[in-house]
Amino acid sequence: MAVTFDLFGTLVAVDRPEDPAAAVAAELRDRGVAVPDDWRAAYAEPHVDAPEGAEVPLPAHVAAALRARNVEVPANAARRAVVAAFDPEVRTRAGAVDAVAAASERGAVGVLSNCSVPELVTRTLVRSELDRASFDAIVTSVGCGWRKPHPKAFETVAGELGVEAGGLVHVGDDPATDGGVEAVGGTFRDVNDTDLDALATELRREGSLGDGSRGGEECR
Repeated sequence: MAVTFDLFGTLVAVDRPEDPAAAVAAELRDRGVAVPDDWRAAYAEPHVDAPEGAEVPLPAHVAAALRARNVEVPANAARRAVVAAFDPEVRTRAGAVDAVAAASERGAVGVLSNCSVPELVTRTLVRSELDRASFDAIVTSVGCGWRKPHPKAFETVAGELGVEAGGLVHVGDDPATDGGVEAVGGTFRDVNDTDLDALATELRREGSLGDGSRGGEECR
């Protein structure tokens, strides 16, 4: 068995830009990029053809949106603008540190996070109260190329932890994405139903974590 945690909304809370398009536009202008007048529309349009469930890195999307409006993008400007626009203020959720510690007592521990912004997960962990060394694997959708609930996201983190995907217990806050672990035979624990302090207690209770935890009758 291995335990994986979603990051945003599960272990930490971060302040996100209220208007992502505007935040990215401001950072682009700071880097000398001529942002088109219809940037909000361009930002909202799809520009990268990707398979269903695949992650499109936000810098690639931004660069493609600018090119679609015939705007020249200096090297790495889109990436630097996106990273700066989403630079996080981080609050560690109550019980997060203990829940990760309890999971470490049971076996391998990982993070599996949907995140299209490069460096954001790393910066978030550094600014949190969590110790990156507590995690045996840190997998992001921008890194592996697949977003939860796609099976390949869970299979990737399972492979890095040295277990079968069916041996994962995944802890998250969104049944629609984190609950995808059940499709590969794993167990989903929803922090909205069981808070992190209670989860830590269960993790330390041998054999209890997977018992009856897959939601059975719930269809969400």
